[in-house]
Amino acid sequence: MYDVLLMALFAFLGAAAAGLLGAAALLLLRHRSLTVSLTVVSAVAVTAMLAGTLAVAWAMFLSPHDLTVVTTVVAMAAVVSLATALLLGRWVVARSRALTLAARSFGDGGSFAAPDIAATAELTALACELEVTSRKLAASRDRERALETSRRELVAWISHDLRTPLAGLRAMSEALEDGMAADPDRYLRQIRTEVERLNDMVGDLFELSRIHAGALALTPSRMSVYDLVGDAIAGADALAREHGVRLIGDRIDAVPVDVDGKEMSRVLGNLLVNAIRRTPADGTVAVAAWRDGEGVVVSVTDGCGGIPEADLGRVFDTGWRGTSARTPPAGAGLGLAIVRGIVEAHQGRASVRNVVGGCRFEVLLPLAAPA
Repeated sequence: MYDVLLMALFAFLGAAAAGLLGAAALLLLRHRSLTVSLTVVSAVAVTAMLAGTLAVAWAMFLSPHDLTVVTTVVAMAAVVSLATALLLGRWVVARSRALTLAARSFGDGGSFAAPDIAATAELTALACELEVTSRKLAASRDRERALETSRRELVAWISHDLRTPLAGLRAMSEALEDGMAADPDRYLRQIRTEVERLNDMVGDLFELSRIHAGALALTPSRMSVYDLVGDAIAGADALAREHGVRLIGDRIDAVPVDVDGKEMSRVLGNLLVNAIRRTPADGTVAVAAWRDGEGVVVSVTDGCGGIPEADLGRVFDTGWRGTSARTPPAGAGLGLAIVRGIVEAHQGRASVRNVVGGCRFEVLLPLAAPA
């Protein structure tokens, strides 16, 4: 038993010495290639085995011939192991370099495509993660381009919409100042109308800036969708009469919701105004509200004739007004963007789809918590 323990001690000391030397080599070569690291690791394993075997062989006082045989066998195994480690290291490094070259496409704004060669499980997993990241970056670039397009359109629309009333206000004020106005009262009424229009536009811009900055403070309270929709219909009735549009409540269920009454009134008001202005005279705008699973759906259906399928995804974008004309329908293209921002702040969702003769805007809100 003593001899066995003594041989184990010699083997341990020899292997430990080789392991310490290998650790020091790895520390010094930590910035070198993977091939070098794999070679060092293999060399440590083989050297530890060689050192332990030789230490035991010398301690056993073998004959010179037997000691030479043992040393030669172990040395040959070490050479073969090191050569194998070198080849495997070069194989792994080659695939790592191919993965590195494929990953450089990120910097060029392209998409990542994994190298079509066999690789280790770790490199394969890394390639899969890079592909997922590539898809996310592509989607992010698309969103950024869409946002940039919306910003440019918004600046163009706002510049146009501000220039026109400001030019009219300047002309009317100069006419009043010079005493050239044939009907000063009419000019004053027109000035008031234009000022209110500008005030509404500035208010929309301020509301949109609060939404984008995440500074929209909500004060939710429990109320019935029936009352909310009824107030919105009553508020839009005068505009509907002015445009010759029938405004009806098709189906409105008394479902409770926890919402900010002021903000949700703005949402419904924007949807109704948008629908009335785009529905021809003698057309109909229908409002409905019903419970759908764990939420409440409020819909506004107009008679605009429908929205092109290519534009359905842009309806709620900032500045979108459904036309490239310089004199589009009234509004700065902010109403639907505000609708989406307020609804999403309520943990809801706004959507639009075409129906026969027009389109239907739907707002999905979560149900009120049980009292």
